[in-house]
Amino acid sequence: MNVIEKDKITPESELVDTVINKDVLRGLQCLPDNYIDMIITSPPYWGLRNYNVDGQIGQESSPEKYVETLRSVFSACRRVLKDTGTLWLNLGDTYMSGGGASRHHGYSDPKNKQGRNIDFLEPQSNQHETIKPKDLVGIPWRVALALQQDGWYLRSDIIWHKPNAMPESAQDRPTRDHEYIFLFSKSKKYYYDADSIREPHTSLDDLERRTNKMYSENISKGGTGEQMLGRNREDFYHPLGRNKRTVWTIPTKPYPDTHFAVFPKDLVRQCVLAGCPENGIVLDTFAGSGTTLEIAVEQNKHYVGIELNTDYLPMIKKRLGLSVFFKDKKEMEKKNKQSYAKMIRKVEKELTESEKMQEDLEPIVDYEEK
Repeated sequence: MNVIEKDKITPESELVDTVINKDVLRGLQCLPDNYIDMIITSPPYWGLRNYNVDGQIGQESSPEKYVETLRSVFSACRRVLKDTGTLWLNLGDTYMSGGGASRHHGYSDPKNKQGRNIDFLEPQSNQHETIKPKDLVGIPWRVALALQQDGWYLRSDIIWHKPNAMPESAQDRPTRDHEYIFLFSKSKKYYYDADSIREPHTSLDDLERRTNKMYSENISKGGTGEQMLGRNREDFYHPLGRNKRTVWTIPTKPYPDTHFAVFPKDLVRQCVLAGCPENGIVLDTFAGSGTTLEIAVEQNKHYVGIELNTDYLPMIKKRLGLSVFFKDKKEMEKKNKQSYAKMIRKVEKELTESEKMQEDLEPIVDYEEK
């Protein structure tokens, strides 16, 4: 696996199974047109956290500027995405503050301190022209509709329901326990494997439902059965289960030594299974600790990650194995996907301190000087 620092790379450089350690726009410049099969990513949320890295996204002065920043990012993503490709975009929301200390800051779940929960740090501004203090800003839908205007096909809004969501301090509204996953496509026709993520039939959706009284009565009156049940026959009787619904209940899970915004593996796995073809390339434009890259390897896909914060590179190394930053193709073949699980166990045992991992990290190579 490579780590690329410079904006441009030589034609001989390996582009797959690579982490690009630059800001997202400059990182995307490294990739050719129509190269990526699917993108799954979660940009830093607006105004919620400061990662203390120059060039970071999420600290814009207004929701409108944040939306414009993401429009630029995903416009660049369209260039590198194949015509059959999809974008799976995770976004959370925030509240406009009245200018004082955030009412949500400091709350944590003692059972899941590093999980991906909603730990609001409200933007400290009440100067917006239309958004009032205490308003839910509506960031996810502002971004989604902007991308739709830019030509993306908005195919689905998926609710990620978190059953172990952390408590909030607000007493005048419900506690939020969900985020959005938006499914976009670049073209009208695109790759989507519905069978790979089908759900089990419920008690009212399986074959036994044919004996349901309403179903039988509908048939006796000249109906089709499905008319009464409101089901399509193919969906109703599919042997692999019913079509995936848009509410996904997936708990957050902590990952040792990582930052506080971690994709659950189960969530990423669903997206990769449905969105990436065999031998395809998965791109995460905000790779973080590397969950998306890990799942890509697990599912025998290739990957490209872009991550600005160098503090996360050792975490990616730990998750993907000792060869994570080797540029030697033979070394990558030696430590191939078949030995992935063994490598992970070994790395987690031997590389427990981030300082040690940093010492082992291969220096970044300036490809332009070669």
